[in-house]
Amino acid sequence: MTDMFSTLCRRPARWLLAATLTLSSSLVLAQPLMPFTASYAADMKSIPVNGEAIHSLAQNADGSWSLSFNASMFVARLSEESTLRLDNEQLIPLSYHYQRKGLGRSRETTQTFDWASGEVRGVHKKEAFTLPTQPGLLDKTTYQLALQRDLMAGKREMSYLVVDGDDIDQYQFRVTGEQRVTTRNGQFDAVEVERVREPDAKRETTLWFAKDWNYLLVRLSQVETDGQHYQIVLKEATMDGQPVVGAPVRQD
Repeated sequence: MTDMFSTLCRRPARWLLAATLTLSSSLVLAQPLMPFTASYAADMKSIPVNGEAIHSLAQNADGSWSLSFNASMFVARLSEESTLRLDNEQLIPLSYHYQRKGLGRSRETTQTFDWASGEVRGVHKKEAFTLPTQPGLLDKTTYQLALQRDLMAGKREMSYLVVDGDDIDQYQFRVTGEQRVTTRNGQFDAVEVERVREPDAKRETTLWFAKDWNYLLVRLSQVETDGQHYQIVLKEATMDGQPVVGAPVRQD
């Protein structure tokens, strides 16, 4: 979900969905998937422009799941959707679709995971590609679920193989602490996680996940290579049909 905003605001700046990171199996102790819908407010520091995003997970009639992320800012629109299944506590991506419109830089990516034949087939930047599947391979939205599940399992360092465009990249994360995050929906005790990049990397991505709400993302912050700062913060959410509500905001 981080690369989405990163892309959304590229030109005047790249955005935050590159905080969408993560990989592999997620062997969490019998942890069922739980449907949710979360809406976020997005903003760019020093620029008086706001946007919004909606992230959701829902089960389909055939037992598979749909995970989607839709964002808008300026005249740009971005959407991401994956279909997946949970098999023996492992997340198995089935298809992925990414589309960005606006700001003169439209783009679309599709990926189909054919596990029987051992191939990922798709189209990226109007070019067809084929990649071999690997155990634990994820797409750019299902890795986010894997990250949440690994945090539930108590992991502090996470690594994921992710089909990114027409290539396979390794996304790495680590827990850096805990913090109480203030949102429009109250305060949440959250685990702070950072995207691990090369030592000389100028881009920084930090995410906060609510411990008491299945590690739902409540805040994401990104600093771009040009120094511009972007963030999304939870506005409201439901989980398994129940409203997600934080603690009353402390008046210190």
